[in-house]
Amino acid sequence: MHGTTLDPAPAALDHAHALAMHRAGDRRAAEAAWRARLARMPGDALALANLGALLNQDCRFDEAEPILLRAVALDPSCWTAWSNLGNTMVERQRFADAVAAYSNALRLHPAHGPTLANLGVALTACGAPAQALTFLDLATACEPDNAETRCNRALALLANGDWTEGFAEYEWRWRTRAKPPHPYRVPLWEGEGFGGRTLLLHDEGGFGDTLQFIRYAVLAKARGGTVVLRVRQPLVALLSRLPGLDRVVAHDAPLPSFDLHCPMFTLPRVFATTPDTVPAAAGYLRPDPAGAAAWRRRLDLDLSSDPDGRRPMRIGLVWAGGPHPYARESALADRRRSIRLHDLAPLADAAPDALFYSLQKGEAGRQALHPPPGLRLLDHTGSIDSFDDTAALVSQLDLVIAVDTSTAHLAAALGRPVWMLSRYDQCWRWLTGRTDTPWYRTMRLYQQPAPFDWAGPIAGLCADLSVLAVNRARAAADPGGVGV
Repeated sequence: MHGTTLDPAPAALDHAHALAMHRAGDRRAAEAAWRARLARMPGDALALANLGALLNQDCRFDEAEPILLRAVALDPSCWTAWSNLGNTMVERQRFADAVAAYSNALRLHPAHGPTLANLGVALTACGAPAQALTFLDLATACEPDNAETRCNRALALLANGDWTEGFAEYEWRWRTRAKPPHPYRVPLWEGEGFGGRTLLLHDEGGFGDTLQFIRYAVLAKARGGTVVLRVRQPLVALLSRLPGLDRVVAHDAPLPSFDLHCPMFTLPRVFATTPDTVPAAAGYLRPDPAGAAAWRRRLDLDLSSDPDGRRPMRIGLVWAGGPHPYARESALADRRRSIRLHDLAPLADAAPDALFYSLQKGEAGRQALHPPPGLRLLDHTGSIDSFDDTAALVSQLDLVIAVDTSTAHLAAALGRPVWMLSRYDQCWRWLTGRTDTPWYRTMRLYQQPAPFDWAGPIAGLCADLSVLAVNRARAAADPGGVGV
């Protein structure tokens, strides 16, 4: 989304001081100045609009909403207040209200590029990327060099399934404020043959992004000489076994010399990927054989207390993502994708004989100490120190149920069945209106039908899990029968 909309009028001294503090980034001083002005002039709609904008920047959306609603009530012609109210409503997942607010702003100021773009963002979040592109195209016409608008347009194209133009447009990400330019001064690889030379593939985004796009390493290797990968340390051991990579180095390790480079998100464009041509959708990662064998033995010991002696279905659970406290947009998205372990309590009734395994690391993993009643949950995450460890454990599970996290990518890249709970304003990569994904053949999506509604997708998932559990029990009772 675009940044805050600030209106400099009127030119009163205290208003100018508050505006200067706001633009300088001193939000504490700016807030004090806005509130001081409003104490003297409580009916100043522009000051209210600008104070609401500041509160949005601080993620204080509950406070911003009544202030911005008061601004538009006092002065319905204040387009700035309508635009900032739209920003508040997007962050509160009240997308219909956001669309209405942006529409009011645009009726007053039709050619305001950032508001046009933000309306496009809201429509994309609503699952209407085709409609969003109408406004993002208008925003681009207003400000053709606005990198944030171009990236938001790219995400709408990608969500709409137009990956050819979408991945090309996404190259604008390197010009945005949120994306520092990479430090490499060698040429960008565009897919040409590079025999006798070295190509550096380097990560960007989160662990899940790396796990998703590392599938292209084999294709890159087929076009040239040496391929080096640079990633964060927890991925090094796992990805070192991937065919197509000659060397994997961690961020803090010295880089060998290289002749070309390519960032992860550029690889789908280089290989002209469309939803019909995704490579290796059946899986491309492999666990460490020794680690997988060790986990097999350990999980077999978990059966010692099973009353009927039969091996129960083993299901891994991930209920929260990483908090990302230093990345505002990622932190806000994490709040929308994460749930609590107790939200998964219905799984116990859907598969009463199943044995569940926590795959949840971090602070949220402490919830495994007190699982919902009836949910047989084991927690071996204290023995997991890297993605290689997680991969070995996941390889021994029958199913992984997860929110949209790197573990979901990992399990699907291993070819394991994954049922993923996806937020209402889901990521572009899952396209729109689908329960499957071209990226992973073994993944099934359960998307929120409305913001904050996890009950719906969890109920649908439990219904499917109940069928799976019944079919599995029938197959176990009749080994000579045909399983489903």
